[in-house]
Amino acid sequence: MRDLVAGMRYLGKGQRWVAQNGRWWGFGLIPALIALVLYAAVLTVLALWSGDIAAWATPFADGWGSPWQGLLRGLFVALLFAGGLTLSVLTFTAVTLLIGDPFYESLSQKVEESEGHCPPGTDRPLWQEIWIALRDSVHVLLRAAGFGILLFVLGFVPFLGQTVIPAIGFCVSGFFLAVELTSVAMQRRDIPVRERLRLLRGRKALAVGFGTPIVLLFLIPFIAVVLMPGAVAGATLLVRELVPDEERPPAPDRGEGDAGQDRAGAPYGQPGAPGGFGPAPAQFPANPGQRPGAPRSPYPQSGPGPSAGRPPAGW
Repeated sequence: MRDLVAGMRYLGKGQRWVAQNGRWWGFGLIPALIALVLYAAVLTVLALWSGDIAAWATPFADGWGSPWQGLLRGLFVALLFAGGLTLSVLTFTAVTLLIGDPFYESLSQKVEESEGHCPPGTDRPLWQEIWIALRDSVHVLLRAAGFGILLFVLGFVPFLGQTVIPAIGFCVSGFFLAVELTSVAMQRRDIPVRERLRLLRGRKALAVGFGTPIVLLFLIPFIAVVLMPGAVAGATLLVRELVPDEERPPAPDRGEGDAGQDRAGAPYGQPGAPGGFGPAPAQFPANPGQRPGAPRSPYPQSGPGPSAGRPPAGW
């Protein structure tokens, strides 16, 4: 439950960040507006042809009398359009991120810089970044489509198909939407898509809490365009928690009378502390960019850590 609430808070933090940086909010609207026009055209065509698609997909009901034929095909049209909306929500983010890759990369980088540290990136050319983003998006969407087909079939189950299944569908859509939105900050850290999925599966409630409200809000016309820059900003902040071993800026030096602890946190009078008996190598991580007591990160560090280049206290 704590992760679920934390995910919702990251959405709010992202929207608050773009509200305080209006120029970047306007900057992030451009690709979302382009994608909105494309999706509005596709959904309009789907709405106009949904009746014909339902008749083509259910030829066995041609001889059925009223009201059974109308009920079956009406349910098919409703599920078809609901599936189209769900697919639009999922693919809207992917398509918008592809269209606006340079825009959202700059936005995400600015968010990280405002938090005190931004990973340096991979220095790949733009076309290669777009190709990787497209390949990863297809990988995620294929996984989401598998769940979508299963939920579509379960939608025909009486009662469950009209109550429980839609709720599960929104949560599944929210999870995969979170995967898409975090791809900008994840790709900067050169984390492959399978590892991104593994990280988010380990914090499902966090991903669902962040992505599901966006799915619901994106169903409101034009809201997706307005919220997209803040969603990218919030996803960037979420990644900073999801990958906790990334480099952070050094903490400010403590004064001599600060609770009797040195920079490494050793108690006063112990080895490695002021007034102690010399350094304690075990209190300093082997990786200079790793915080004491933190697990070793599987990803390369982008710079020296807080204690790099500084002799241990007590010398």
